[in-house]
Parts: sequence; C-alpha cells; structure tokens
Amino acid sequence: MHRWLSLPTLCHFLLLGAFATSQKALGDPASYRGPHYLLPPIHEVIHSRRGATTTLPCILGTLPPSYKVRWSKVEPGELRQTSILITNGLHARSYGALEGRARMRRGHRLDASLVIAGVRLEDEGRYRCELINGIEDESVALTLRLEGVVFPYQPSRGRYQFNYYEAKQACEEQDGRLATYAQLYQAWTEGLDWCNAGWLLEGSVHYPVLTARAPCGGHGRPGIRSYGPRDRKRDRYDAFCFTSTQAGRVFFVPGRLTLSEAQAACRRRGAEVAKVGHLYAAWKFSGLDQCDGGWLADGSVRFPIAAPRPRCGGLPDPGVRSFGFPRPQQASYGTYCYSE
Repeated sequence: MHRWLSLPTLCHFLLLGAFATSQKALGDPASYRGPHYLLPPIHEVIHSRRGATTTLPCILGTLPPSYKVRWSKVEPGELRQTSILITNGLHARSYGALEGRARMRRGHRLDASLVIAGVRLEDEGRYRCELINGIEDESVALTLRLEGVVFPYQPSRGRYQFNYYEAKQACEEQDGRLATYAQLYQAWTEGLDWCNAGWLLEGSVHYPVLTARAPCGGHGRPGIRSYGPRDRKRDRYDAFCFTSTQAGRVFFVPGRLTLSEAQAACRRRGAEVAKVGHLYAAWKFSGLDQCDGGWLADGSVRFPIAAPRPRCGGLPDPGVRSFGFPRPQQASYGTYCYSE
C-alpha cells in the first residue's frame, strides 16, 4: 500500500534540500573534499621593469603537515611549464634561467612568495605557485608584466625577410625580444599603427591598425589583424620586438659621419653605438627628443620625437622616425651612443 506525503510535509523536505544545496554553494566546509591551503592572490597581474626586483605573492592560509611548493613558468607558445624553484619550507633550490636570481621571500611561516632579482625581458609571462602535499595539490597563477615598448623591425634588405627563429634573433640583437600578443595589443591601444605583418613570440603573425585603409586589410574596423599561426621555418615576415627600461643612457653626437666614424665617436666617449631597442626605450621612458637623424648599430638611421612639430618628421604623433638603411659610407648623419 502506497503512503502519500501531505503537501506541507513535501514542502518541508524540499526546503531542507534547498537549504543544504545553498550551504554547499556558499562555501560550507563540509562540501569540500579536503582543506584548501593556498589563499587566492589579491592581484593576479604584477607589474615591474627590467632590472628591478619583484615579488610574486603566494600565501598559505595554514600549514599542511608536510608539503612542497613548486614555482614554474608557463612558456608562451609552448605547451610546457619550466620549473623555477622548489622548497619544502626550510630549504629551496632554483633552476634554469632564474637560477641564482630567484629566492623565497620568507616574510613569515606562511609565506611562499617568489622574489626575482634583476628582472629580464624574458622573465615576463605567466607563473604558477603549486602546493604539493600528497593529498590534494593546489595552485595559483600570476602574470608578471613588464613596462615596455613594442617596435616593428625589418632588416636592411627589406620587408618580410625573417622566419620565426631569425625574427627572434633579430630582436635579441637589438636589445629586445619578440613581443607577445598581449604586448602588441597594449601597444596598439597606445597608438601603434603599422601595415606590415610581423612575428610574435607565440609563433603567430599579426599587425596593428588604428586607421583602417585599403592597403592595410581594407576599410573595416581598427584592430589587430591576424594571419594566425604560421610555419616557423618556411614563412617570412617582419618582427615585432619588445624592450623595457635600461640601466644606461642614450645620447646624441652631432656631425656628418659615416657608420665607421660614428662607431669611433661613441668609443671615444666610452660608449657604443646604440641599438634600436636602446633608442626606443630612451624615447619611451626618458622622453628623448632629437630632430636629427643618427646612426644606430644595425646600420639604420633614426631619430626620436617626443614632441611633434613642423619640419621634424612630418607626422602628428610622437615616435621614432626612420631614414632606413643608408650606405655605410654616406657621411650625412650624427650618431646615437649608449653607455652603461
């Protein structure tokens, strides 16, 4: 014989079920499979500059009976993580490119934060702090973002000459590294408008357009135009490089110099001919403004304009102007030197 529940009794059970469900959704400890030790970061993006000392915070809410903390870096464009530092709370060991520059902060017994000294361009990226306690591993992710400037780069022989690996090397030779998509996007929001496609660190090819026009992808909306991922060995484009602040300074030496005379002029002053990245960083961070073309180390001639004015580049926006790659024997320009 079936026994039917009265309507009041049925409502009572339904309310109890709803209360239990809401308690779990609101974080009732009984709803978790085990304790959660890592506290969520207050800020997931940490800003820094090249050469600085920066801290990536990772704090435990309570100490497990036994544990290890492993810091790793998620490499852009590569489906892998690189171990940086492993600690058991008492002893720590650093690895790879950060060996000797990474250490634990140890501000208190619950502090597993990572300190990176002498931040380099290649340190930018996504990091993971992982707690390993043998029962339930946990992790928090943080992004280290450097203040910097993105600049397009092509060699003296013209545009679209680099495969991915050559573009990567070219940026490094000019005191930079291949820019990431996030860096290019940031540069676009700050005014970068460039009609030639270039490699990015992730292995994709893009170009930023502020003023839509027929030769630059048509008359659609402004934005980052994409060619998508390309063959890193076969396909050839320009490069978008990224650089940040520098320890030294850039200065201009006037004259009508050949490239070899420019090199000698910088050496006499205890300096070297500046690289393209040096000039962009000086323009971006030091406000270098000079309405005179000068030789750079790659054989190009450029000049930085912080305050646009008539007969000084002819463009309404600040930027680094280029005369291209004159003949090295052409005695028509001064030079930009860089000294530490």
